[in-house]
Amino acid sequence: MMVRALRRRKSKRGPRGSKSSNYNSVKVDDDQLIHCRPEEIEERKVAGHWEGDLIAGSKNPSCIGTLVERTTGYLILSKMKSKSALNVRLGFEQQMKTLPDFLRSSMTYDRDSEMSQNLDMKIYFADPHSPWQRGSNENTNGLLRQYLPKGEDLSVHSQAELDKIAWLLNTRPRKRFDFSTPQEMIEDVLIENFNLVALAN
Repeated sequence: MMVRALRRRKSKRGPRGSKSSNYNSVKVDDDQLIHCRPEEIEERKVAGHWEGDLIAGSKNPSCIGTLVERTTGYLILSKMKSKSALNVRLGFEQQMKTLPDFLRSSMTYDRDSEMSQNLDMKIYFADPHSPWQRGSNENTNGLLRQYLPKGEDLSVHSQAELDKIAWLLNTRPRKRFDFSTPQEMIEDVLIENFNLVALAN
């Protein structure tokens, strides 16, 4: 019963957009292709690698940035001033600057034009029409719709409200972690890194 309650109701997403759409609007260098990600990212062996996306409001330009760490499932939400590439980058930077350097190693985006301004970290882009390649982010976005329903004006939510929603999801047990929470997972990573630094000194 508990497991069923934790799962999102929506079915898995398939390809979105037509082949003739302008979805593939970001120029991607060869070394930024998702297939060039090293094994430690693909296999979720090391924390610090994120998936980023936007969830949009209906009939208005409001949007919220979503960032999910691949290894721990830890979620960060970012209030965006607009969907412009500049404001998306600034919104993500504002939230990620509080993280220690070792947790800011790489980001994987889709190819929407809003993602065209890169953060100061290694950036990879998923293939066109392939949201499942950012499965951590897509699954979390599905869970977020319980708190941020489609059709809602997302601009009414403050950053403090978004932080509270992120906390609710980060403290929700996950089956993939043997019912540990993303909050517990990220805390374990921080403690392990602190101990390694202490040993090195």
